[in-house]
Amino acid sequence: MGDMLVFGAFFATFMVERSKAPELFDVSRKTLHLGVGLANTLVLLTSSLFVVVALGALRSGARRIARSAVLGAMVCGAIFIALKVFEYSSLVSEGHGVGENHFYLYYFILTGVHLFHVCVGMGVLTFLLAQTRRHELSETRTAVVEGGACFWHLVDLLWIVLFPLLYLVS
Repeated sequence: MGDMLVFGAFFATFMVERSKAPELFDVSRKTLHLGVGLANTLVLLTSSLFVVVALGALRSGARRIARSAVLGAMVCGAIFIALKVFEYSSLVSEGHGVGENHFYLYYFILTGVHLFHVCVGMGVLTFLLAQTRRHELSETRTAVVEGGACFWHLVDLLWIVLFPLLYLVS
């Protein structure tokens, strides 16, 4: 809940700043790599599907399927991170750093905080992977696994809001 409030405050601040300089924000938005943003969206949606499959497999006792699905989600997370690093590097090499204008400041803050959550989520997925190796999961451990899956879905949901906000809305 706290993360949602933080992102909500960032979103609101971004919208206020954008309303003050819509032309600047629109010109800056057009320098983003839409294809990379779209690829990141597809990768995160796929990772959520893998997590859903993993949970279903864990509940039914299909540990190998659960393990493969969690690994699939982790690969998706790693691809997201690699694409985001590529995008950051490209933008900075093109002269679009944090200090260029308010759009880039908010772009790097919003996506940077989200990227941090993706990295934390990768740790959560590593924990989930370890749980797939257990013979049985207690009720408590199952609840923790489900909580971890919810965290990953939250990270994906945040990106679903960030992507159009930063890449599409003019």
